[in-house]
Amino acid sequence: MKPDPRSSSAPRRIVITAANGFLGRGLVEWFSEKGDEVVALVRRRVEGLNVKQVVWDGENLGPWTTELEGATAVINLAGRSVDCRYHEQNRRLILESRLRSTRVLGQAIAACRQPPAVWLNSSSATIYRHAEDRSMDEAAGEIGKGFSVDVCLAWEAEVMAAETPVTRRVLLRTAMVLGRNGGVFQPFKWLARLGLGGTLANGRHYMSWLHETDFARAIDWLIRHPELNGAVNLAAPNPIFNAEWMRLFRRRFGPGIGLPAARWMLAVGAFFLRTETELLLKSRRVVPGRLLGSGFKFRFPTVEAALEDLTKAPVSQSGTGALTDPSK
Repeated sequence: MKPDPRSSSAPRRIVITAANGFLGRGLVEWFSEKGDEVVALVRRRVEGLNVKQVVWDGENLGPWTTELEGATAVINLAGRSVDCRYHEQNRRLILESRLRSTRVLGQAIAACRQPPAVWLNSSSATIYRHAEDRSMDEAAGEIGKGFSVDVCLAWEAEVMAAETPVTRRVLLRTAMVLGRNGGVFQPFKWLARLGLGGTLANGRHYMSWLHETDFARAIDWLIRHPELNGAVNLAAPNPIFNAEWMRLFRRRFGPGIGLPAARWMLAVGAFFLRTETELLLKSRRVVPGRLLGSGFKFRFPTVEAALEDLTKAPVSQSGTGALTDPSK
């Protein structure tokens, strides 16, 4: 009989792709400090990642597939960064990097004699439409349009097309993650410090976000709760207007005032920074309906609480904060 994945005493093997990235490193630390065996699938070995590292190319089957045998969970975070200009070449690389890594993982899981219990695969909260009028949860959220949405839809479809009937599949529709060593926290912090943290455009678009510790806790929760499958929103329960978001950053890190940026100014800035204004201006009013419904309690449900924590001295090396049981 397999051990109950919700039992804190049950031994677990966690396989993580892109484990050397911001979110991956946080998960490596989280599961390692809980005493789990962590296997990092990486394109090249990296220093400072003190777990078993296995090289894969994210496209082809190989010796790395044996690491999936009997694993408690496979967590796929692989995919090229979307912080770039969406010209034809980058669009192709963004899409292909996600589909190829997901497809080969599905093939590897399907070939396992003892498949992993659960496969958690990245997606994005940007899959929902630009929403200022109401919140978007998994049950009633409306899918949007455009390149980013098309990528998310194709990515999720690749997961669900895999022939893995024994393995539970979870689609991680993740919002912006705030962390000490990555995510959006540092860029917004420095904008505020430089006096540039004013309202973006009209400030009425929503910011959906998640503290890095709650990201790790939510992943652990999803592994431990086999009744949860399909799309799950990973976002704090309180999205806020951009104007309020910027005010909170200014109040904590800046001189109290900040130069506002009109839409045309952001377009010019995005062009020279080689990125897209969608990352700043799309209204993501995403709420975690399924997590809340399953009993998950956020440690940092508000931006104020998240910023308060992130300005303290880090508790652990990667900055994910105190590592305790996700049910607490």
